[in-house]
Amino acid sequence: MATEAASSEFYLRYYVGHRGKFGHEFLEFEFRSDGRLRYANNSNYKNDVMIRKEAWVSQSVVQELRRVVAESEITSEDDNQWPTADVNGRQELEVVVNGEHISFVTTKIGSLLDVQESKDPEGLRVFYYLVQDIKCLVFSLIGLHFRVKPI
Repeated sequence: MATEAASSEFYLRYYVGHRGKFGHEFLEFEFRSDGRLRYANNSNYKNDVMIRKEAWVSQSVVQELRRVVAESEITSEDDNQWPTADVNGRQELEVVVNGEHISFVTTKIGSLLDVQESKDPEGLRVFYYLVQDIKCLVFSLIGLHFRVKPI
């Protein structure tokens, strides 16, 4: 029973941010296996306030997220050769899936050129595209869930 619970456990957290002229600015979201989605976006630009959203997604969304993570093969990557976090900021990706807990930390990636010029372009490319896919999903879910005038 414990192995069944471990294999069904799922958690994903992504953070990207930096400390700069406008303070600590960041985007962070997390998914839990029960369907809970938490989202935070903090920008102090023009005295903007932190945006926090929480929503519940169906198990089919969680299963699709698990599929995307599994197909990316991110669990076989290693961030030792990736650029370290610096003054430009940092990105973190934490995933718990199939009893495996992995965590990645790297600097903010501006473009694919940054990926290609790294010491591990193949591994960083997997990370880069997975993050892009997950961010698109999160922005779609948050936008649909909190739309003022639903279609």
